[in-house]
Amino acid sequence: MTESSRAVFLSYASEGAEPARRIAETLRAAGIDVWFDQSELRGGDVWDQMIRNQIKACALFIPVISRHTHERREGYFRLEWKLATDRSNLMSTTHAFLVPVVIDDARGATASNSWWASGDTPEDRGSC
Repeated sequence: MTESSRAVFLSYASEGAEPARRIAETLRAAGIDVWFDQSELRGGDVWDQMIRNQIKACALFIPVISRHTHERREGYFRLEWKLATDRSNLMSTTHAFLVPVVIDDARGATASNSWWASGDTPEDRGSC
């Protein structure tokens, strides 16, 4: 992947920034183009529009799921996940797009407003 529009979009709660950074570095070391806000956004950027555009154009959306994402009732990452889920509803069920990565024991946690909390796996949703 060389075009930024074909990049992997990495989404995380701020508390998961360090594990997300390590995931981004690992993917980049494997030659995968990653859109990671800490390395892509600069002061003065219209960050909301940039993020929305990247979610609309990315090849793969990776939400980094942790206890923190389940504990926080609000966060911009939730909007990112909703935008990606909405986009996935327009895709073929055979197209892999949402690929969640769980970085701790979050699987047993609950969270409102998240497809993950429903108990659905990406396979159940037809996203992977």
